[in-house]
Amino acid sequence: MKHKSHEYIQKRIHLILFTFLLTGFTQAQQLIEVTGTIKNTDSHKGIAGAQIKAENTEDMATTDPEGNFNLRTRVKIPFRIVIEKEGFTTRTFEILSLSNKIAIELNPQNTIINEVVISASRVPEKVLRSPVAIEKIDIKTIRESPASSFYETLENIKGLQLLTSSLTLKVPNSRGFNSPNNFRFMQLVDGVDVQSATLGVPLGNAIGPTELDIQSMEITPGAASALYGMNAVNGLASLQTKDPFTSEGISLYFKGGVNHVDHINHTTAPLGESAIRIAKVLNKNWAVKVNASYLNGVDWISDNHTDQNPNSLVTANPQFALANNPAEDLWNKYGDERNNRTTVKVNYNGKPTTFNVSRTGYYEKDLVSPEVKNIKFDAGLYYRFGDQWKASYVYRYGLLDGTFQRGNKIRLQNATVQNHKVELTGRELTFRAYMSIENTGNSYNLKPLADNLDLTNLSNTNWKNIFQNTLQDRLNAGVTLNDAMILARQAADKNRVVPGTTAFEQLKNTIIGINNWDSANAGIVGAPATGGAKLKQRSHFYQGEITYDFTRLVKVFSLLAGVDYRLYSITPDGNNFVDFTRPVNERNIPLADGTFGKNVIYQKYGAFIQLTKVFFDDQLKVNFALRADRNPEFEIKLNPRISIVYSPVKQHNFRVSFQNGYRFPSLFEALSFVNNGNVRRVGGLEKANEGLGYLENSYTLASIDQFISAVNKEVDAGGNQNQVALKNRNLLVAADLQKLQPEKVNSFEIGYKSSLFNGKLVIDWDFYYNMYEGFLGQVEVAVPKNGKIGSDNAVLDMLDRSKQDRYRVYTNSTSVYKSLGTSLGVRYNVVKNYNINANVSYNDLVSSNTSDLFITAFNTPKWAVNVSIGNREIVKNIGFTVAARWQNRFQWESPLASGEIPAYYTIDAQATWRIPEINANVKIGATNVLNRRYFQYAAGPEIGGLYYLAFTYDLKLSVK
Repeated sequence: MKHKSHEYIQKRIHLILFTFLLTGFTQAQQLIEVTGTIKNTDSHKGIAGAQIKAENTEDMATTDPEGNFNLRTRVKIPFRIVIEKEGFTTRTFEILSLSNKIAIELNPQNTIINEVVISASRVPEKVLRSPVAIEKIDIKTIRESPASSFYETLENIKGLQLLTSSLTLKVPNSRGFNSPNNFRFMQLVDGVDVQSATLGVPLGNAIGPTELDIQSMEITPGAASALYGMNAVNGLASLQTKDPFTSEGISLYFKGGVNHVDHINHTTAPLGESAIRIAKVLNKNWAVKVNASYLNGVDWISDNHTDQNPNSLVTANPQFALANNPAEDLWNKYGDERNNRTTVKVNYNGKPTTFNVSRTGYYEKDLVSPEVKNIKFDAGLYYRFGDQWKASYVYRYGLLDGTFQRGNKIRLQNATVQNHKVELTGRELTFRAYMSIENTGNSYNLKPLADNLDLTNLSNTNWKNIFQNTLQDRLNAGVTLNDAMILARQAADKNRVVPGTTAFEQLKNTIIGINNWDSANAGIVGAPATGGAKLKQRSHFYQGEITYDFTRLVKVFSLLAGVDYRLYSITPDGNNFVDFTRPVNERNIPLADGTFGKNVIYQKYGAFIQLTKVFFDDQLKVNFALRADRNPEFEIKLNPRISIVYSPVKQHNFRVSFQNGYRFPSLFEALSFVNNGNVRRVGGLEKANEGLGYLENSYTLASIDQFISAVNKEVDAGGNQNQVALKNRNLLVAADLQKLQPEKVNSFEIGYKSSLFNGKLVIDWDFYYNMYEGFLGQVEVAVPKNGKIGSDNAVLDMLDRSKQDRYRVYTNSTSVYKSLGTSLGVRYNVVKNYNINANVSYNDLVSSNTSDLFITAFNTPKWAVNVSIGNREIVKNIGFTVAARWQNRFQWESPLASGEIPAYYTIDAQATWRIPEINANVKIGATNVLNRRYFQYAAGPEIGGLYYLAFTYDLKLSVK
């Protein structure tokens, strides 16, 4: 019986295989080919790159340089094909037979009427009827932009700022509260969040698409938390890459350029970038895509000597006219900050006198190499099946050098980020899961580097004593105060290593190689440094998400729903994220030995629903979204959004929306534990504060400055220090920091978008009003080592830096910040192919509380204007674009550096020569053509002109 059963099973298997092969043969017999030509209605010439798709299938073809195509499909006749090409009206054509080669003409289109966006509602919709402000940059705009890279095209977008930290790091922001490590602006690449977890900085395009693979960018200024959660309270940038099924071929890109042409802080330097893209359709179901690029150049230099502690402040020496400020704190110098400031006491003009003096420190230009590189690689395998289903796996890798600004400046050296993504999409379902792996490589922190370079020479105490004794000796000898200060500093710095020497480079490299910032050298001259500056961080984060469109089931209205989960896993390095299971010292601070500890876990999960309903013959569209997010460290938070779009006619679209968004503190804001050079930057969660007391037992640094100034003044007049200190104890202000909470924004927005005169004129206007509650920032406090605040011992501890623990704490504002702004954009097709684009933006902080413990850091110019004019074909195959940007001066505030940013304007220009015979483009251009140097934020790099020549070559592959 078993033998017969076995034979029966074999026969059944053979029958199934035969049926399967017969079915495959039958299907193969149904394959048909549609051939034809797509032409321009105006010129009657073939259109290259047009996409022809069999309706309701994934069967697709692309025209060659002459406009010819060959579409293969298995659908039955009759059926319809859809022809699409950017810059032309989409057309549908019915195939009734295969007897003749078809010829179809497309009408040129200078309008955004049919432009579709996805980011605003997570479903495709016409950009004119988007429920919130949104900008789309298509591939045509990217190609015609004078920016030196496609990512820099963002700089001319209405209402958007793009901060340049390095040639390799550019950070977008909108609607105020800007910073080079912007937690509040989310960036996605094909749905993957590219925010760095441990560095706490968006990586811009450092691991994003190459110049050859970018398809489009969608920018949503303002809150997008209702649909995306997490960090999207100030905006969202969604970058989409090309589909290998529709953009097949081999493409090459070469760019050469120069910067630093004025030799101000560097000799003229070359810049080079190369990229390759290979996309191949293997058969009807399978396709592959590979991208690689390499960029190298010389970075913009940060060497601004603005003093943020001028002699007029009480933290300097305002009672003395000093030409050389001994307490200076320069923007791009490290080691001279307030936590390295001391007091020296001498007899001057016959009476005791106290001076504030900073250690000398080192300039940023001496601590970092300006040479940078960026390597990007990605590879994907794509499978499509059925009518609408697609599955894919994509691996993405990025390696970069560059400098970015957090609480300190960080030099990234061979830092890497890797992404693995799997995705399944259908007509109604999207499933996506990805992981990000981060390793900071040979990176280092400039602040502990400068500190330990100085401390290797002398401890702070020994340096102070030499300075003080020499100052007294020189004053006794009759030397002027200014000259005596200079001579005292020279004596204290006598054995300090000097930039440019072999000893300096050796010591710097030694410190950079040490992963323990806490163990500073005791100050023996010539001894090797035991304190380090290495930034060695490892992390993973995992994201899973599912969205489903229930519209077909509900029918009454459109319904979209989704869930997501994210988990961060950080390996503590002893400097940034300390393992709190380690042994602690007498101050309850975990002992750091530069080794990695037990992983720190930080997670969140959420869900959202979105309902959309149209009324009155599609004239009124109502959209409601609600999101719930949960982080185990905080209570559940709800993010609703409601918007209404009214279109009395298709050309005129009015919208109004309200939404609120919560932002959970980033990993760094919640759990950091960083030795910042005599001050420790710490997260605001209660478990980080346990046993340390900075939340409940500390004074604000601002009040300590006032207290010390008052005490020194009375002591210099002959008072007893301790008695004077207790007398002025009321000047000390208790910080009384609250438990860390999520940040919240309520955002109101109205807008109008229209396309007039057959699409020749496009108008886009919006106005917003935001209210921030529990705004997250940093405040520096001091915890007394002897007693509770308010006690005599605690007051006296504030006189002696060695008797306090200093912390820079992430905490919430107790007041509500209100900001508003408006922006207007106009696009006008003047005549033929001449186009003018202009936009103006206004942003202002209209309400803030000056009594807040930390600085507001709105960090946005009130006015910014962009204007461009271009013609994609001024003569045959030659086009040009000229773009200008201006912004007014404004005040920049940050824990590292503050000061005024002057107004500036820039002009960018490009000319493009298309060579259709060989599918090539040559582009010559420049950013900041006039080389008018400017900087965008305090302590940021000074940016000059960059001049480049780029070449792109496309080789189409035949479909087998």
